[in-house]
Amino acid sequence: MTSVPTRKKLPIIVMLSSLWVRSAFATTEFNIDVLDISDRSKVDLSRFSDADYVMPGTYLLDIKINQRTLPQRSIEYFPSPDNKGCSRVCLPPDLVEKMALKEEVVKKITLWHHHSCADISNIKGATISDHIGSGVLAITLPQAWMKYSDPNWTPPEQWDDGIPGLLLDYSLSGQFSKQSHNNNTAENFSSYGTLGANLGAWRLRADYQINTNQQADKRDNRFDWNQIYAYRALPMQAAKLTLGEIYLDSGVFDAYRFTGINLTTDERMLPPNLQGYAPEIRGIAKSNAKITVSQEGHTLYETTVPAGPFAIQDLNSSVRGRLDVKVEEQGGSISTFQVDTATIPYLTRPGYVRYNVALGKPSAYDHRTQGPLFSASDFSWGLSNAWSLYGGALLSNDYNAWALGLGRDLNLFGAMSVDITQSIARLPGAPTASGMSFKVNYAKHFDELNSQITFAGYRFSQRRFMNMSQYLQERYNADNGRYYGRQKELYILTASKTFMAEDSTKAITAYLTYSHQTYWDTRTQDRYGLSASKLFSMGDVSNITASLSAYRTHYQSRTDDNVMLNFSVPIGDRRNIGYSLQATNNDVTQMASYNDYTDPKNTWQVSGGFNQSGKPLAHAYYTHNASFGSLNASVAYQLGSYSSVSGTFRGGLTATRHGVAAHQNTSNGGSRIMLDTDGIAGIPINDDHTYSNRFGLAVISDITSYYNTDTSIDVNTLADDIEATRAVVNSTLTEGAIGYRHFEVVKGRKLLATLRLADGSEPPFGATVLSEKGREVAVVNDGGSVYLTGVQPGEQLDVAWENRHQCRILIPDAAKPLAPLLLPCAKL
Repeated sequence: MTSVPTRKKLPIIVMLSSLWVRSAFATTEFNIDVLDISDRSKVDLSRFSDADYVMPGTYLLDIKINQRTLPQRSIEYFPSPDNKGCSRVCLPPDLVEKMALKEEVVKKITLWHHHSCADISNIKGATISDHIGSGVLAITLPQAWMKYSDPNWTPPEQWDDGIPGLLLDYSLSGQFSKQSHNNNTAENFSSYGTLGANLGAWRLRADYQINTNQQADKRDNRFDWNQIYAYRALPMQAAKLTLGEIYLDSGVFDAYRFTGINLTTDERMLPPNLQGYAPEIRGIAKSNAKITVSQEGHTLYETTVPAGPFAIQDLNSSVRGRLDVKVEEQGGSISTFQVDTATIPYLTRPGYVRYNVALGKPSAYDHRTQGPLFSASDFSWGLSNAWSLYGGALLSNDYNAWALGLGRDLNLFGAMSVDITQSIARLPGAPTASGMSFKVNYAKHFDELNSQITFAGYRFSQRRFMNMSQYLQERYNADNGRYYGRQKELYILTASKTFMAEDSTKAITAYLTYSHQTYWDTRTQDRYGLSASKLFSMGDVSNITASLSAYRTHYQSRTDDNVMLNFSVPIGDRRNIGYSLQATNNDVTQMASYNDYTDPKNTWQVSGGFNQSGKPLAHAYYTHNASFGSLNASVAYQLGSYSSVSGTFRGGLTATRHGVAAHQNTSNGGSRIMLDTDGIAGIPINDDHTYSNRFGLAVISDITSYYNTDTSIDVNTLADDIEATRAVVNSTLTEGAIGYRHFEVVKGRKLLATLRLADGSEPPFGATVLSEKGREVAVVNDGGSVYLTGVQPGEQLDVAWENRHQCRILIPDAAKPLAPLLLPCAKL
């Protein structure tokens, strides 16, 4: 058994490379006298005579351009017309487009083999590596000849639109509660998600929402298709085209829903330093609670969180405007507040223009159009490194608005933008309403102070100013012909600060949120928030965490105060105990808790304590992460008050011509990649976060659009009879794409065998053993001996030498692993 490693391919190549002579034709000649073999007349080293030699034929390969991998495709190798005995790769002409070369460089490329193959040899410094044993064709191009120079950004020519397929992303939430004082029960079930289909670059999406409430004898059921729309990316224009029911995504005008067409610059297609930000929502849950984030009745996000502070940080970056946040406690209480989002100061790189153009009619929630036909357009133009000019117009018969603003990069002092909007609204039976709105935005990261103003904004609107949503509500939906809620002043601030210590692990980090909205015709709305956390040690116990969170919300004539103090003490590997003190309006609750994170896929916590009146209460929270979805479940009980059970399950289904797979869902309708493990189940992927299903398929859904993503097999945890010859793939997917990548995975036996031809002789030393898929299984050693890996009973393998397939062997059903085996090789 100790001789097995000497029969592998690598030592053979190392030995062959020890003595060689380079000829004028870049080939290698070997001195076979140095080989310790019994018959030097039976040696075939032709495949080693050229370091990049590939046998003519068709191969399924990944294309790697300057270390960026493109999807697999079939590549042909033809005999070289100017060098007998050699082969030459045929680069498909459409592959040249993926190289993102400058126009003057593209002109140097010629065609050969009936104009079906591209020749890049005239490009100085360009190289092609034909080491395709790993399934990769590597092309290297000097950066000077390429259009783009950002190493952290994949050129749009190399983005992948994915493959056709169907998808369903969903979230299911349920809650059952019982009030102790009257035995009343309440049941709630809700679901939201996206049904979709992909064809080429087009994505068809339909967002749905379901809500069922049962309380006493009253039952309320509701189902609605929130949006039905189609879109596609326009990579070379860095834009997105959308048709159907759309929310206006404008950097100048407020969002509203309409039916029509929208063409807009997509910041995610730009280099990272030119992209915007996603809104963040923070708050405190009094108990285990369901959090719902919606906009104009359309659910954007829903989840179940444990008692304590929460932060929602994975909202889509395209979300703009005012968001409604509802916190449903397991005890039955509901609190609501609003969060205003906005873009950072509207700056654009010099000479570049961002734009947004829309045409359509506003639409109501029964999918009827309601309101005038309108056109909306806005732009931002980078005048210089420091200045940007932006503005836009929204035009219709009865409502018109214009906006103009300036953005300024203040360098060390941050960035600022100032704009003004004028609206003119004509309502039936009322005088024309005309007004102006002024807005200032500011952002700054203070490196020297370890602090950051994520966003600061101020807006003042005159009494008779209206945005399109307000105009539509006053015209069609207002009570007694009057719309209440005319905005006056709005202040927004989100900031963070880190107070450093000599030991960086003991720093204090604080977050501040503030919004203040006044109205011309109703009461003020306010929200203040402050949270801080610190790590410290006490005696022999280190990494003790202390945190303080405080929020006040004044909304719809109601004031909610919530303050929570938390301590967490580690008691072992990924376990801790905690204490919390929570003051909510007129109630104070103290809780002790135990948390267990030893299994990342199954985490749980239990807690118990007393409220101000001395009533005991208990909570439990459990999270399970599986390949097919994620579950958050919780139970809560308070003596003499209530008992409740609730949970949320998020998951998805993706179907393509390669098969169907259930998976986790991180973004409804978003990009994902289907991974094929050659029909082998249970292959661990991405640090064991997911596994291939019984069909050898897995789907990873946390793919960021337009961003290069690596996906890998965890080779260290593979079973002994499984090998991954290609364990890492990468991709850059357009928005909503279903990518497809194939891992080279083999499951089978490891065999020691001796090959014999029909005349009793053996194949020559250096011959290659190939699978039906063209995978190199082994190299023939002295006396016809081979070490085969990953072979199956009944599998046929070809043996090739002298640049062609010569004979075929059959793996017997009764073959025993690593037992000596004699295999006849039948001539082809």
